[in-house]
Amino acid sequence: MESTRIDRWLWAVRLTKTRADAAAACRGGHVRVNDRPAKPATTVVPGDEVRARIGTTTRVVEVVEVIQKRVGAAVAATCLIDRTPKPPPEAAIPVARRERGAGRPTKRERRVLDEFRRQQGSEAP
Repeated sequence: MESTRIDRWLWAVRLTKTRADAAAACRGGHVRVNDRPAKPATTVVPGDEVRARIGTTTRVVEVVEVIQKRVGAAVAATCLIDRTPKPPPEAAIPVARRERGAGRPTKRERRVLDEFRRQQGSEAP
Protein backbone atom coordinates (compact mmCIF):
# COMPACT_ATOMS: atom_id res chain seq x y z
CA MET A 1 0.00 0.00 0.00
CA GLU A 2 1.53 3.30 -1.07
CA SER A 3 -0.91 5.76 0.46
CA THR A 4 -3.94 5.85 2.74
CA ARG A 5 -6.37 8.33 4.23
CA ILE A 6 -5.09 10.37 7.15
CA ASP A 7 -8.02 9.51 9.41
CA ARG A 8 -7.48 5.80 8.83
CA TRP A 9 -3.72 6.09 9.40
CA LEU A 10 -4.12 8.08 12.66
CA TRP A 11 -6.45 5.39 13.95
CA ALA A 12 -4.27 2.49 12.71
CA VAL A 13 -1.11 3.76 14.45
CA ARG A 14 -3.07 4.41 17.64
CA LEU A 15 -2.82 8.20 17.82
CA THR A 16 -6.62 8.33 18.21
CA LYS A 17 -8.91 5.84 19.90
CA THR A 18 -11.46 5.67 17.10
CA ARG A 19 -11.50 6.48 13.42
CA ALA A 20 -14.42 8.82 14.08
CA ASP A 21 -12.21 10.76 16.53
CA ALA A 22 -9.52 11.02 13.85
CA ALA A 23 -12.04 12.28 11.27
CA ALA A 24 -13.44 14.80 13.76
CA ALA A 25 -9.93 16.08 14.52
CA CYS A 26 -9.33 16.54 10.79
CA ARG A 27 -12.63 18.35 10.27
CA GLY A 28 -11.91 20.54 13.30
CA GLY A 29 -8.58 21.70 11.85
CA HIS A 30 -6.46 19.86 14.43
CA VAL A 31 -4.50 17.81 11.89
CA ARG A 32 -1.94 19.11 9.40
CA VAL A 33 -0.01 17.10 6.81
CA ASN A 34 3.20 18.79 5.64
CA ASP A 35 2.00 22.08 7.21
CA ARG A 36 -1.28 22.07 5.29
CA PRO A 37 -4.70 21.56 6.91
CA ALA A 38 -5.90 18.01 6.32
CA LYS A 39 -9.38 16.75 5.60
CA PRO A 40 -10.18 13.16 6.60
CA ALA A 41 -9.64 11.97 3.01
CA THR A 42 -6.19 13.55 2.66
CA THR A 43 -3.71 10.89 1.63
CA VAL A 44 -0.43 10.26 3.43
CA VAL A 45 2.67 8.58 2.03
CA PRO A 46 5.91 7.59 3.75
CA GLY A 47 7.99 10.66 4.51
CA ASP A 48 5.04 12.97 5.27
CA GLU A 49 5.06 15.00 8.48
CA VAL A 50 1.79 14.85 10.42
CA ARG A 51 0.90 17.31 13.19
CA ALA A 52 -2.12 16.24 15.22
CA ARG A 53 -3.51 17.91 18.31
CA ILE A 54 -4.73 15.06 20.49
CA GLY A 55 -6.34 16.36 23.64
CA THR A 56 -4.01 19.06 24.95
CA THR A 57 -0.88 17.68 23.29
CA THR A 58 0.30 18.40 19.76
CA ARG A 59 1.99 15.30 18.36
CA VAL A 60 4.46 15.69 15.49
CA VAL A 61 5.16 12.41 13.71
CA GLU A 62 6.75 11.31 10.47
CA VAL A 63 5.07 8.58 8.45
CA VAL A 64 7.49 5.64 8.00
CA GLU A 65 5.05 2.98 6.87
CA VAL A 66 1.48 3.27 5.63
CA ILE A 67 -0.95 0.85 7.23
CA GLN A 68 -4.72 0.67 6.92
CA LYS A 69 -5.74 -1.77 9.63
CA ARG A 70 -5.29 -1.25 13.35
CA VAL A 71 -2.32 -3.21 14.65
CA GLY A 72 -0.69 -3.87 18.01
CA ALA A 73 1.12 -1.09 19.81
CA ALA A 74 4.56 -2.57 19.13
CA VAL A 75 3.93 -2.77 15.39
CA ALA A 76 2.27 0.66 15.32
CA ALA A 77 5.37 2.23 16.91
CA THR A 78 7.47 1.06 13.95
CA CYS A 79 5.17 2.82 11.47
CA LEU A 80 6.05 6.33 12.65
CA ILE A 81 8.87 8.43 14.03
CA ASP A 82 7.74 10.63 16.91
CA ARG A 83 9.26 14.10 16.58
CA THR A 84 7.10 15.73 19.25
CA PRO A 85 9.14 18.37 21.10
CA LYS A 86 9.59 17.79 24.80
CA PRO A 87 7.22 19.82 26.97
CA PRO A 88 8.74 22.79 28.80
CA PRO A 89 9.77 22.06 32.37
CA GLU A 90 7.15 22.92 34.92
CA ALA A 91 7.69 25.87 37.18
CA ALA A 92 9.89 24.94 40.12
CA ILE A 93 8.43 27.74 42.20
CA PRO A 94 6.25 26.35 44.98
CA VAL A 95 2.75 27.76 45.09
CA ALA A 96 0.72 28.07 48.27
CA ARG A 97 -2.47 26.09 47.70
CA ARG A 98 -5.18 24.88 50.04
CA GLU A 99 -7.38 21.86 49.75
CA ARG A 100 -10.63 22.66 48.01
CA GLY A 101 -13.42 23.00 50.55
CA ALA A 102 -11.03 23.36 53.49
CA GLY A 103 -12.66 26.61 54.56
CA ARG A 104 -10.86 29.60 56.02
CA PRO A 105 -7.29 29.15 57.19
CA THR A 106 -6.71 28.95 60.91
CA LYS A 107 -4.57 31.53 62.68
CA ARG A 108 -1.58 29.16 62.58
CA GLU A 109 -2.08 28.41 58.86
CA ARG A 110 -2.35 32.16 58.16
CA ARG A 111 1.02 32.78 59.88
CA VAL A 112 2.63 30.01 57.79
CA LEU A 113 1.15 31.47 54.58
CA ASP A 114 2.32 34.98 55.47
CA GLU A 115 5.85 33.72 56.18
CA PHE A 116 5.87 31.83 52.88
CA ARG A 117 4.81 34.94 50.98
CA ARG A 118 7.47 37.07 52.71
CA GLN A 119 10.13 34.57 51.63
CA GLN A 120 8.87 34.77 48.04
CA GLY A 121 9.34 38.54 48.03
CA SER A 122 5.75 39.76 48.09
CA GLU A 123 4.27 41.20 51.23
CA ALA A 124 0.86 39.96 52.32
CA PRO A 125 -1.68 42.67 53.20
